[in-house]
Parts: sequence; structure tokens; C-alpha cells
Amino acid sequence: MRKYVIGIDYGTDSARAVLVDATDGQEIATSVMNYPRWAQGLYCDAHNNRYRQHPLDYVETLEHIVREVVAKAGPEVAGQVAGISFDTTGCTPVFTDAEGTPLALTPGFEENPNAMFVLWKDHTAVEEAAEINRKARAWHTDYTKYEGGIYSSEWVWAKAMHILREDDDVRRTAVSWVEHCDWMAALITGTTALDRLVRSRCAAGHKAMWHPDWGGIPPEEFLAELDPALPPFRARLSAETYTADRAVGTLTPEWAARLGLDTGVVVGVSAFDCHMGAIAGEITPGVLVRAIGTSTCDIMIAPPEEIGDRVIAGICGQVDGSVIPGYIGLEAGQSGFGDIYAWFRNVVAWPLRKLVPDRNDLTSQIIPLLSEEAAAIPVGVSPVLATDWMNGRRTPDANQNLTGTITGLTLASSAPMIFRALVEATAYGSRAIMERFRREGVAITGVTALGGVAKKSPLVMQTMADVLNLPIKVARTNETCATGAAMCASVAAGIHPTIETAQKAMGQGFEKTYTPIPANVEVYDRLYAEYLRLGKFTEEGL
Repeated sequence: MRKYVIGIDYGTDSARAVLVDATDGQEIATSVMNYPRWAQGLYCDAHNNRYRQHPLDYVETLEHIVREVVAKAGPEVAGQVAGISFDTTGCTPVFTDAEGTPLALTPGFEENPNAMFVLWKDHTAVEEAAEINRKARAWHTDYTKYEGGIYSSEWVWAKAMHILREDDDVRRTAVSWVEHCDWMAALITGTTALDRLVRSRCAAGHKAMWHPDWGGIPPEEFLAELDPALPPFRARLSAETYTADRAVGTLTPEWAARLGLDTGVVVGVSAFDCHMGAIAGEITPGVLVRAIGTSTCDIMIAPPEEIGDRVIAGICGQVDGSVIPGYIGLEAGQSGFGDIYAWFRNVVAWPLRKLVPDRNDLTSQIIPLLSEEAAAIPVGVSPVLATDWMNGRRTPDANQNLTGTITGLTLASSAPMIFRALVEATAYGSRAIMERFRREGVAITGVTALGGVAKKSPLVMQTMADVLNLPIKVARTNETCATGAAMCASVAAGIHPTIETAQKAMGQGFEKTYTPIPANVEVYDRLYAEYLRLGKFTEEGL
């Protein structure tokens, strides 16, 4: 009898589910749904870098996408679904009450953005992150050292401090906090209560300063130094964390009915999207896996003996088992990638939306047209140069205060020239990450790309191959993160003994390889040096 698993991927704008045959990884059915409230721009303030999502967006999309893939697959397949696992964006935490319920689902907080999930790209906590970094360096132990040595405003303790200081109602009411990925698994297994909540090793290790060296979360004394409101939260956070091959529990009768599945379906421990995407991308030691979307997340794994006692500086953490148990997971990434292209599209489209408001189809054609025209511009001909920090810099060396820069503009500069400079900037940011790994002694022997940009944009991928001077393989799987979650679900449900076994059985290989063009490599070596000089001026002079 065949067994099936469901992987659920919560992205920035939408959630998607994929129902997969656990025997060979064949995709049986998929479903995607945009978050209804997020799509309306509710609870967000882009000018102040505030991005919040209502938990009902997550609940409603979950029910819709799972029921749809079950319906598409048919009752015979639905009866053989053995496991479900989630991946989500991160760090995306929310404050909860004593039962582990997000405050936005409790009376009085329904419309309060501070009671909702704080999306990964929310940068309202820049000052709090800077405070954490100052105090961590002055403390006898630097609790940020396994997270690259620089704590980011995108991560949970900075976000928690900011909201607790900004909102007295939340400060008085909040009992704990939970990551989006952990809450989804807890919700459908009935384990949201704080003494039963299973917390992801991936989320806690990379974003919450969790590490075995200090018994889990940093001690109360350090948290009190940051803010007197923080120590009680530590007491309600388990020192135990779990890898994605483990099970949280099984579906409650309520959620089995809501999803159209059986109560025996096992729910696996969740993780962040890019980490599970790397699993579906068949990650192995030495391969840099790039999940490319609105931002990028770069993942590597290394045997513990290769890392030893070294601390990798300037990245988003090194965590034992955050990707595959038995390996140190290394994370880096760019705060803006596809978002930068979308920003420029919106700038170009502004007059269209005002003058021809009913022609949204025109806006959707802008990036393909820009890409076509930009690809025709020879490398190095345009003087336009840009940095990729429109949403701050995640790595190397997080700095969310940074803004983007475009220089070299003349009256001859065209929209395709500027667009090409933005594409090149995102590739230069990618190279800066790769060079940091290498500088820190982490060998990179290959690159794998995942996601929509990797599949849809030859211009972006060829430019990146030329700038990195490495071949880039594009994973064949369409819904890579969701498929990685499905692989993890197959292990949690006991179908495969290990994640590596699941990768071999369910992996779909690669559909294309972009090879560096030697003449372009030479030009980009020179332009990359100019990018570094522009970046230094932007960071130090502006």
C-alpha cells in the first residue's frame, strides 16, 4: 500500500500545500491561497517597516489548501495520508496567553497589530536589536555568537522588546510567545498549552539565541538586563528543542474533520521554509542552497567535526540539526531579492495604475519586458551600479539601518539599464555571502537554486552564475519548501528512517544548470570590487 504525505509552506504572501507520494516523491496535488487580510494590506505600515499578519489568515488558508489537495487526490489517496509537516517564514513570532493562543484571537486584541504575528521582514525593532548587540558584547558570555555575532531586528527577542515597550496592553497580558512554525503544528495536534508546546530546533537556534552551551534560552539575568519584562517568558519556554524528523502528535478530531483527513495522521516538528527547501533541494555538505524569493535564504550543512569549535561570524546562525540531524546547519541570506525587482516594477507602474487603473495585466508584463531588454545590454556597458540593501542587509553582518544606493545615472540611463543594475546588485550580494562563508573556512563546491525566480528568470540566474563564477543547478521540484516539509513528514510518520533516506527516495533532481560565461566572469570581478566600494561608502559615508 502506498503512503502519502502533505507538506505545507507558509510564505510571505500565501500558503501552499503539496500532497506527495512518499515512495517516489511524485507530486499528486497542490493548492495555493493568498492570505485574505494581508492581500488587503491590513495591519501593515510599509513606511515604518511594520509588517503584521493575522492568525486567522493562517487558519483559513490551512483549511482551504489542505481540503483542496485532498479533494484533488481523491478519497482513496486521502485515506492513505500518513503525515503532515509545516514550514513557515521566520522569524515570525506572536505573543500568546496562558493557553498558547495568539493574543489576536482573544477578546480585545482582534484588531491590534501588536497582538498578531510579526512577519520576518518587520524592521520596527532596529533600536532593540542594537541594544541586544551592545549588551551581549559587554556581558561575560556573548549569547549572539552562534547567530553570527550580530542580532537582527528580524529576530524574536528584538521584536518582543519593541512590542512590549510600545504596547502596555500587550505587556500586561502576554504570557509567552510562539513562532509561527511551532504554532501551526501545535494548533492541529491540540498541544498549544505552554507545558505541551513542541519548539523547533531550527527556529530557536537561529533566531532566539537558544544553545546547549547555556542550557537553552539565555539566562534570566541577561534577559532582565535587556528589559525587566523578559525573564518571565524564559520560564515558560522549554529548554528542549526538536529536529524536523520528530513527531509532535496526531490530528485532533476537530482538525481531522476540518481538513478531511483521519485522526491517525502524524504531524511533524516544523522548521523555517528555506531549511526544508534545502532538504528538497537534496542538500549535501559543501553545497550552498539558495531559496530565492522575495528575499533569499542561503543554507549549508557541515559535519560537526568540520566546524569544530569555530564560530562563523556575520551569518544567521549555526545550529546542530536545524536542517538535517547530525549536521550543523548554517544560514545566511539577503533581506531583499525579488522584493527589489517588485519595488522597481511598482515605481515604473505608478503612472499606469493612476492613468489606466483597470489594466492590471499591463503591470504584470513589466518585469518580463524589463528582463528581456536588460538581457540584451552587454555586461559592463551600462555605468549604472546599485547595492541590494533596499530592505536592509541580513548577511554578511546584519544591518537593517542600511538603505539601497543607485549610482552612475545619466540622462541616457534607461529603465532596462537600471533594472539590470538591480539584478546585478542582488548577485553581488549573493557573492558577498559566499565569500564570507569561504573566509570563515567553509568550503563551497556547488550552488543549488530553489524557487520561482530560479525557475522563471534566466537573466537573474545567468548573472548570478557569472558573478559567483560557479555553475548553479536549479531544482526540478516546483514547490520546493513544501516538498521538503513533505519529506520531513515522511520521516516523522515512520515511512522513511531518516531525512537522508527520504531525500534519496523522494528527490526529483535538477532541471537545468547555468554555467559561468568566462568573459562575463572577468568583467564582473571588476564590477564586484566597485560594488564593495559603493557599499562601504553607503554604510560609512551616508
